[in-house]
Amino acid sequence: MFFWRKTARWPPRSLPSTEMIDDAKIVMEAVRAADHDRYLSALYAPADKRDALFSLYAFNAEISGIRDRIHQPLPGEVRLQWWRDTIAGEADDRADVGHPVADALKATISAHRLPKPAFDNMLEARIFDLYDDPMPSRTDLEGYCGETAAALIQLAAMVLDPVEAPRFAELAGRAGCAQAMTGLLLLLPLHRRRGQCFVPADVLAAAGSSPEEFVKGDGGPGAQRAVAAMLALAREHLAAFEQGAPALPPALRPAYLPLALTRAYLDRMESRSPLDRVVRLSALRRHWLLLRRASKGWPPI
Repeated sequence: MFFWRKTARWPPRSLPSTEMIDDAKIVMEAVRAADHDRYLSALYAPADKRDALFSLYAFNAEISGIRDRIHQPLPGEVRLQWWRDTIAGEADDRADVGHPVADALKATISAHRLPKPAFDNMLEARIFDLYDDPMPSRTDLEGYCGETAAALIQLAAMVLDPVEAPRFAELAGRAGCAQAMTGLLLLLPLHRRRGQCFVPADVLAAAGSSPEEFVKGDGGPGAQRAVAAMLALAREHLAAFEQGAPALPPALRPAYLPLALTRAYLDRMESRSPLDRVVRLSALRRHWLLLRRASKGWPPI
């Protein structure tokens, strides 16, 4: 974030340098490349809020992609600890650390007084990504979604309107669960190839499967039942979000806009199993769904 101050000097001291502008562009491009849906949603935010949103989304992309870049768990944990230490900020929160995303995130946390424990919890939750341990239960999955996607929505909402955001914390929880579960279903082919299972063990047991069976071959006879149960769980949280979404003030909509795509992704996965193929929406449809919710919000149910 860059701020202008009144000053007698010319040029003003707070004019962003070319390096600062380049760093902001690096952060924005990182989001565009790694998380295009959130990138598009941020474009509907007021211009003076976008850099802060991009910093949050770039940070999320950085920590959620650690397993893809660092294939061993312990180096991955070291990277997460680096982020934890950087955010904890023993030095001045505005001091640069030489990492465009980290510098932008520190500026956002400082400018918007975002709670650092939320980032610490997010980093702690991401340790699970680095290992192949199965997700124990639905409760554990919902907790994971709450500390990751839901926390990100709430932090974005605090950037957009710190007064209104706390009123919708519970709604952010529902939204985060719906969005994260849908995202995990979209990533099923990748997770199964590397032997990772985010489908809770109790859901798999009820479907007549197990984490070991689910990630092998065709997933066994219970795989499709387990996927159907996960789709139903994501829809349950989405329905709860959509029940409360009409009350969202326009200022907070950009934080929740990715949810405009969730039902369409779930519908597509109902007709095309996500077990072995990546399910996508066309760019035109994604743009249309985001535009409709950005301009009109969510209709009463």
